[in-house]
Amino acid sequence: MSLNITPLNPALGAVVEGINLRDPLSDSHRDAIEQALLRHQVLFFRDQPLTPQQQAAFAARFGELHIHPIYPNIPEQPQVLVLDTAVTDVRDNAIWHTDVTFLETPALGAVLAAKKLPPYGGDTLWASSSAAFDALSKPMQKLLDGLTALHDITRSFPLERFGATPEDLARYEEAKRKNPPRPHPVVRTHPVTGRKGLFINDGFTTRINELEPAESDALLRFLFAHSTRPEFSIRWRWQENDVAFWDNRITQHYAVDDYRPQRRVMHRATILGDKPF
Repeated sequence: MSLNITPLNPALGAVVEGINLRDPLSDSHRDAIEQALLRHQVLFFRDQPLTPQQQAAFAARFGELHIHPIYPNIPEQPQVLVLDTAVTDVRDNAIWHTDVTFLETPALGAVLAAKKLPPYGGDTLWASSSAAFDALSKPMQKLLDGLTALHDITRSFPLERFGATPEDLARYEEAKRKNPPRPHPVVRTHPVTGRKGLFINDGFTTRINELEPAESDALLRFLFAHSTRPEFSIRWRWQENDVAFWDNRITQHYAVDDYRPQRRVMHRATILGDKPF
């Protein structure tokens, strides 16, 4: 059976129908989903009540899975992390960010499943980094190409929120030790499509290495605002058992924190990628 793919926005986003993600993924469906991901950057699947094992199996068809150094996970399936507002402070997700850019090889993508939702609120937005780059003037594109920026895990995971207990502090210090601040290009070339996109994000990017601090701060403020303009973004209103699959190499996202004290539970499987260039 062929997939039905409906684009949602000129910049990014499509709904995929005609597949049950609980079943083993055939080679033809895997290739079709990958091509859709490369074209639309974030894909949405409705009514997919996945177990953590099924979610991990689907994600693993696209690459090796990551185990997050700080967030809790499913004990019997540690590659699936748990974002549960009743357990973990997830305010760091309510900021535009690209996942785990503090790694030397940041994520290729991620598969996010909605398990428990508030009655309303709790939407997620995604923005296309390639659309943002394409909209810059040629002189600005030339200025940015060749610059590098520092990405730091502590920008989104501060000690005061993730080191409160001795156990949390030990895990936090180990995560910092294994993940020192790392430089990545400000403009990243997608390894498959060759498209260029901005590879900076408010969640982890702290400075542009080649500039003076004041210059870096001013340019990052502009880029953070520019890269998340409505023209480059899409907003998804979750339903229970929705699944989103996004290309982390060419997008940012923002989980809207507007539903407290209601509870929201999401499961995420993160697929490791390559070293940005």
